[in-house]
Amino acid sequence: MSRTDDVYVVGCGMRPFGRDENVTGMDMAERAVREALADAGVSWEDIGYAAGGSDVSGKPDTLVGRLGLTGVPFVNVQNGCATGASTVLAVASALRAGEASLGLAVGFDKHERGAFNVSAARYGLGDWYAETGLMLTTQFFALKTQRYLHEHGISQRALAMVAARAFRNGSHHPLAWRREPLTEQEILDSAEVSPPLTQYMFCSPGQGAAALVLARGDRAFDLCERPVRLASLAFRTRRFGSFEVFAPWLPPGPHRSPSVDAAEAAFRTAGVGPADVRVAQLQDTDSGSELIHLAETGLCGHGEQEELLAGGDTDPSGRIPVNTDGGCLAGGEPVGASGLRQFHEVVRQLQGRAPGVQVPGAPRVGFTHVYGAPGISACSVLTV
Repeated sequence: MSRTDDVYVVGCGMRPFGRDENVTGMDMAERAVREALADAGVSWEDIGYAAGGSDVSGKPDTLVGRLGLTGVPFVNVQNGCATGASTVLAVASALRAGEASLGLAVGFDKHERGAFNVSAARYGLGDWYAETGLMLTTQFFALKTQRYLHEHGISQRALAMVAARAFRNGSHHPLAWRREPLTEQEILDSAEVSPPLTQYMFCSPGQGAAALVLARGDRAFDLCERPVRLASLAFRTRRFGSFEVFAPWLPPGPHRSPSVDAAEAAFRTAGVGPADVRVAQLQDTDSGSELIHLAETGLCGHGEQEELLAGGDTDPSGRIPVNTDGGCLAGGEPVGASGLRQFHEVVRQLQGRAPGVQVPGAPRVGFTHVYGAPGISACSVLTV
């Protein structure tokens, strides 16, 4: 593949995550888009293809009424926690197909306080499933984590290590929501939500927006001093028998997560392996999910996580820095924007201009991973 056929990130923008009752989801999206355009040094009129995603905050294509009625093709995406990555996939595919030389991906959401309100019927399940409380994802992830800890001999303290590192990273990041570091003991002692997960081991539904400008290789190096190459982006759904969000049954024996499939495909297409990654973003809607995803994506072996965390290997100065911006635990999760937040952070890290703690040693390979209901995963490899 020639440079012309490659796709690069040349601009990124992000509205700080958290809560702001003075703006709408659309307001946040517009600001993120304008920041990304300015970062790339282009105008909205230069964009030849766009995709946007939001779970609850409106139709993304209506942003053209604010940005300009240029006739640009604009695809709406709604794909759970993988929404942001799906918008990037849509834009990158269009650029590679020659439909445009510049594209834009945007994601945003403004969730209400409290747990996500999910309809059982929307996932093909009967009312009985919701009436028993199983639509509460806190219960599902706790059950999955409890089983995983038991199978691999991992202690509850490892869950606290994940959260403590997330809040520590978030305390240094101007775009994070949770900016106060917490100790492992404070996290362990916080209110129990669903054993073994406590209050500070879960992220919160939040508000925010993020956007990327992507360019074909024949434009990228004219627009950006250090464009970041989208070396691969793989998307997978669940296989038969896998135990995923809202699964009403669990088969005996081992199963294969969609995260395993997506990560393997992403690394294979990019021509690199997990050992080459120098900065990673993993879905951490709760501490247990990050532990599981570390192994499912190949960044470590099953059962190795506690030693990895205790040794500081996932810290910004460690061997494989993870969620350097604090991830979902410190940033919260506006569903439509969460995946694009990951891209924003990895791109800035690879360019040496991270808004929080910069990973030392000029990292050249980054990785992103998202996972969501009802069992979908998207992984990307980014390089400079």
